[in-house]
Amino acid sequence: MKDNEMPSAIQNVFLKNVSDVLVQARKNVQTAVNLSMVYAYFEIGRMIVEEEQHGENRAAYGMYLLQALSEYLSNQFGKGFSVTNLKQMRQFYLTYGNDQISQTVSDQFKNFPSVSTGRKFFLSWSHYLKLMRMDDVNERHFYEIECAKNNWSLRELQRQFDSALYQRLVLSTDKDGVEQMAQSGQIIEKSSDAVKDPYVLEFLGLEEKTKYSESDLETRIIDNLETFLLELGAGYTFVARQKRFTFNESHFRVDLVFYNRLLRCFVVFDLKIGTLKHQDLGQMQMYVNYYDRYEKQADENPTIGVLLCQDKDDSLVELTLPKDSNIFASQYQLYLPDKKLLQKKLQEWIDEETGGKDD
Repeated sequence: MKDNEMPSAIQNVFLKNVSDVLVQARKNVQTAVNLSMVYAYFEIGRMIVEEEQHGENRAAYGMYLLQALSEYLSNQFGKGFSVTNLKQMRQFYLTYGNDQISQTVSDQFKNFPSVSTGRKFFLSWSHYLKLMRMDDVNERHFYEIECAKNNWSLRELQRQFDSALYQRLVLSTDKDGVEQMAQSGQIIEKSSDAVKDPYVLEFLGLEEKTKYSESDLETRIIDNLETFLLELGAGYTFVARQKRFTFNESHFRVDLVFYNRLLRCFVVFDLKIGTLKHQDLGQMQMYVNYYDRYEKQADENPTIGVLLCQDKDDSLVELTLPKDSNIFASQYQLYLPDKKLLQKKLQEWIDEETGGKDD
């Protein structure tokens, strides 16, 4: 190698690092452009609404205004300004003109601009088109905050909405928790916050009546790990599959091991086909004890154990586990939930919490 030549390995790393800088810069430019258009569409929506209020016959004038504006902007700027698109900008202003998101979230994006009302926007136009179709303002705020916090793509937002994530989380909390989720999104502070029941695994492609083994279920999860991590929630990273450990010359394997960086602890999963048995709970207790005693660092929090099963008897789980246990039994379902049924159940739950009155 000549003195002025760079070793090939170092050269490849160097070239890749320089390339990554440019790729990220282009992404940042694209993000800035998309966000600028969101603010522009809000302003266009405001101008349309205010101009419509000047017409005597508002309905007729409004349609004339949209048609004339569409023609003018299309001639000036090309595609993207159809009457339908202008109606969406109008609706965007009507939805968010008097809307405020929590100050805590706004402070996280303090460098972002704000409109005259003080409202800030964090997502793409496509995200807001989806959010505007949500009637419940608390649900809309929840998904907006989660998108911003977790950098969800539109596809990920759609999946979480279809899986009724908001309704599932609300039904597992109390009235104060509902308000907190609308203001701050999902907060992970204790072990129960990091566990869902049920988990929705429709993305595995396993039909409900098809015969499959625990190994098949595990393989499908690994094959769809990115989506499974999305379903698990914030803070999860994958550690191992079929993690083997030996104790007193006996060998054991944990199906799936994750680490939650928010709670700073291991989360071990055991997959079960059929109904959960009390022996399964005992086995999970051993796994959790092993990780706490031999894997966990002194400054880390106790291990969480999750038994993922098709069916369970809650009374059996309650009787078997101590009250302060860090072990959870969660069912999984292979289909998207019925959102209308969940919304009805949620309304019944809210009526019970408030005594039939909205505070």
